[in-house]
Amino acid sequence: MADLDFDDATRRRLTAVFDRLIPADDFPAVSAAGLFEHLARLRADGQTRPLVDRVLEIVDDLDRAAFRDAGVGVAALDVAALDGLIEALGWSEREHLVQRAAEAYYGAADRPGARMIGYEAGPKRGPGRAVIHPTVSTTSVADIAGRYDVVVIGAGAGGGVAACTLAEAGASVLLVERGRAVDHADVGRDHLRNHRSSVFGNNTGPSAPGNPRESVRTDGTVEEVAAPHDPRWHNNAMTVGGGTRVYQGMAWRFAPTDFAMASTYGVPDGASSADWPITYDDLEPFYTWAEHDLGVCGDGSAHPAHGPRHADYPMPPLPTNTEAEVLAGGARALGLRTGPVPLLINSAPRAGRARCVQCGECVGFTCPSGAKNGTYETVIPRALRTGNATLVDRTRATELLVDSAGRVDGVRLVDERSGVARQICAGDVVVACGAIETARLLLASRSDLYPAGIGNGHDQVGRHLQGHSFVSVFGRFDDPVVDSAGPGVSIATCDHLHGNGDVIGGGVIANEITKLPIVHWRWAYPHDLPRWGAAAKAEMRDGYRRTGHLFGQVQEIPRADNRVTLGDRSDSVGQRVARLAGHSHPETIRTAEHIRDVAQRWMEASGARRVWADTIPGGLTAGQHQAGTCRMGADPTVSVTDPDGRVHGHDNLWVADASLHVTNGGVNPVLTIYALARRTATILASRR
Repeated sequence: MADLDFDDATRRRLTAVFDRLIPADDFPAVSAAGLFEHLARLRADGQTRPLVDRVLEIVDDLDRAAFRDAGVGVAALDVAALDGLIEALGWSEREHLVQRAAEAYYGAADRPGARMIGYEAGPKRGPGRAVIHPTVSTTSVADIAGRYDVVVIGAGAGGGVAACTLAEAGASVLLVERGRAVDHADVGRDHLRNHRSSVFGNNTGPSAPGNPRESVRTDGTVEEVAAPHDPRWHNNAMTVGGGTRVYQGMAWRFAPTDFAMASTYGVPDGASSADWPITYDDLEPFYTWAEHDLGVCGDGSAHPAHGPRHADYPMPPLPTNTEAEVLAGGARALGLRTGPVPLLINSAPRAGRARCVQCGECVGFTCPSGAKNGTYETVIPRALRTGNATLVDRTRATELLVDSAGRVDGVRLVDERSGVARQICAGDVVVACGAIETARLLLASRSDLYPAGIGNGHDQVGRHLQGHSFVSVFGRFDDPVVDSAGPGVSIATCDHLHGNGDVIGGGVIANEITKLPIVHWRWAYPHDLPRWGAAAKAEMRDGYRRTGHLFGQVQEIPRADNRVTLGDRSDSVGQRVARLAGHSHPETIRTAEHIRDVAQRWMEASGARRVWADTIPGGLTAGQHQAGTCRMGADPTVSVTDPDGRVHGHDNLWVADASLHVTNGGVNPVLTIYALARRTATILASRR
């Protein structure tokens, strides 16, 4: 993209100011390293153009101040005077300039900033066999049949498994996805627009505008959240494959105690904790199925806290790294049991597909060797190959339809591209849209028989929305501990999932995935150090490879008032949008503080000469790990589905995603989503 949007005088002013933010040394200043290309791209996008307009306003203000104080513009000002003007800016103005500079310098793998800090994207080893990137065939709404044995709504983790299970059992299946099917090239490698670093957008979906949500502030007022990459939107990737298309792939089982949180810990004031209606033993065979069918690498003997297992993982762990070796020494000093992190990634060629090449661009992107085991790569293509499954993408399920007796007999679909709307009949319907959109669809399916929405006769649909609270602890080491080989996450302890004194539950603690340079700048840069100038550049150069990172995800204590309801606004197809409300329970914060303390001790014992931690957020945590809005249970007055995932009062309406989770464990939930979806679909298939 040309940078001719900026005249010569503007370019001189921008160069003068920004080159003080990231000056030249052995590596070029930011003006020679992508600044104008970055600003021009932002300026060409109507959503981000105001950011550049603000940059120009601030620089113009600096120019006027320079003429006032020195009689010359910023382009002719001496270095000390210009630094003084920048320092005199208000915090928000200075930070705005600093962020744009950092995005330009560290926001792509081919920028000088990435080379400077020692980050190298790309394969670190061979794939072991020919690389295959699967594609899936889709059909338009206008061309599908009028009736299917089963309609599965949502082609993510749960929906993909359910569709495959049912198609392989002989049922005719329509799989409906709101997002679009994106191939490997479509997902791209934009470090500023992905699901790990969503600075200016996501690389899957949904698109903006036309897909708003609403968020309830702490004072009770409601605000529109227009952009899906806004954290308040709580997006989990909307595309064929869902979040599994771009996930890290941690493949933890829930621990046995996770299924009995209320009976183990009681129910704190203001909480809605409850026991699951099933146990770990009920789900264990389906965990084993998921590990072997989709493909997990790991060491089955390493983490006994996750309960007994009947088979080891089908692949050994991925190679370890320097950070894991250093942290292992600290764990031994503290008596922590550690082991490799199980991952839904091929550590060796398997099932006709290549192994991980350790590219260092893992979360937020598709795998360059096709080694990541999500539903797009595994069960969805299998379902289509049976000839029994049909996939439609960019299609909204706007309403579940019922007959005169109140039985669900189909679904109304709208093609987002053409506007074509059809009513499709179904013997059974499986809803797997993610915890937010599954609840929204049930609530939106209102009729004279179900004025509050389907399954919502006791006002339970949408309640108990939860995810995970995260803690992060960083440590600065004298020697490098970080390399660019992915995935990076290599060591974890599960010793603090439970049994943490007087706190409720706990969580896994692991080292973090290989960071993109801009993610390190935004997340792991020490809070008390200069953010601009030569010292800040030196900190990035010297600190990236010497900064270790431990993170813990903490089991949330559910609250009934953390919920999804229908908002007042409508989206591009005329549907009322999801309104999200809630905040963390105080006991969740207390548990997070405990896990943070453990991580700090671990980092210190590993030899870090300086340790610092992020603050613990207290808001709603319903993004990538969203769960709980259609919890399962035996009592229909306090749950939405029965223990099999079937909506109470509806013998042919099922839920097959994390909406079912009564509690969400202290680990990534995706393996539990896979296992539950397989269990529910197996029960449905046996009934058919």
